[in-house]
Amino acid sequence: MNIRPARPEDAEQIADIYNYYIQNTHHTFETEPLSPDEMQMRVEMVTQDFPFLVAEEYGAIHGYAYATQFRLRQEFEFTAEVAIYVHNEAKQKGIGTALYSQLFDLLAETDIHAIVAGIAFPNDASIHFHEKLGFEKAAHFREVGYKLGRWVDVGYWELLNRIND
Repeated sequence: MNIRPARPEDAEQIADIYNYYIQNTHHTFETEPLSPDEMQMRVEMVTQDFPFLVAEEYGAIHGYAYATQFRLRQEFEFTAEVAIYVHNEAKQKGIGTALYSQLFDLLAETDIHAIVAGIAFPNDASIHFHEKLGFEKAAHFREVGYKLGRWVDVGYWELLNRIND
């Protein structure tokens, strides 16, 4: 598996992975599938300031992970929010761990101090995955999202980047 920066030509496969989650889960609150052009614009926007990585094997994208600014205010400039999506048929193969490991290595080379991940409930697999990597639960918001006909709680997990202290 090759972990590398996302390229414009990856947008269609990245959109396909994400669109599965849009259409079938509450893991994202987006409700309309994204076109490859929209995904390409998002990748380009993220990569102006943060890493956006894909896991590729034989030309097929099996997952992706990226970081963004947690909030737009200056006091959060040292906090990144991360997201990860693995192709639904490629889970439990170490792809997510490989993506996050490289993403966190890249963030360690910056001034980022705290890494935050949001998780919509229920999602025991994502909670276990993040906690296995050292994240700790920091917040729980009740019924702040609505998708697929029901209210959804969202939690936030945090990982402090001790390298830059």
